Amino acid sequence: MIRAEDVFRTFQEHRGEAIVIPTGTSGRHWMDFTTNEKRDLNLGGAMGQTTSAALGLALSLPQEKVVLFDSEGALLMNMGILATIAGKKPKNFFHFLLDNECYATTGGQPVPNAEEINYAGVAKEAGYAAAYSFTDLEEFATSVDQIMKETGPVFVAIKVVPEVENEPIGRRQRRPSRSRAETIRDLHSELGITVA
Repeated sequence: MIRAEDVFRTFQEHRGEAIVIPTGTSGRHWMDFTTNEKRDLNLGGAMGQTTSAALGLALSLPQEKVVLFDSEGALLMNMGILATIAGKKPKNFFHFLLDNECYATTGGQPVPNAEEINYAGVAKEAGYAAAYSFTDLEEFATSVDQIMKETGPVFVAIKVVPEVENEPIGRRQRRPSRSRAETIRDLHSELGITVA
């Protein structure tokens, strides 16, 4: 398994101008590594729906690369989205799945069939243009540049070390973050979109 921070540090070198949507427990680390916060769209607690939102963004901005850092717990809540993404064929969509085999935000309960499910295989069979699986950082590091040059939709499953949060949500220490309205406004500004 790979540490999420190492995934982000490695990916950041190949991000370019891509719009990045982080989600899940590991996604919280993204803010420590991003080099272009104005092109980040953090949807916060949209568990199970972030993938659909990322697809919508990719379809509405076909000239922009859209990268989603998803979690397996969230994806399991809406597995049908894989078929929808494959059917829509967004060439600019890169779907990274950080799989820690548990629901880390609620205390570390195991995800069903965590050790056996092949998410990259499911995505490929659903019709993604390409799908990859990684458990080794070096292998990921030598592949990510080529992956980001491919025509999407591309699926990348990465086994990551779980970071279990046992504290109830109301007791957790919050990281400084921008509101959703601020992130959406900044992204509109960055892309030159005027909203009436």
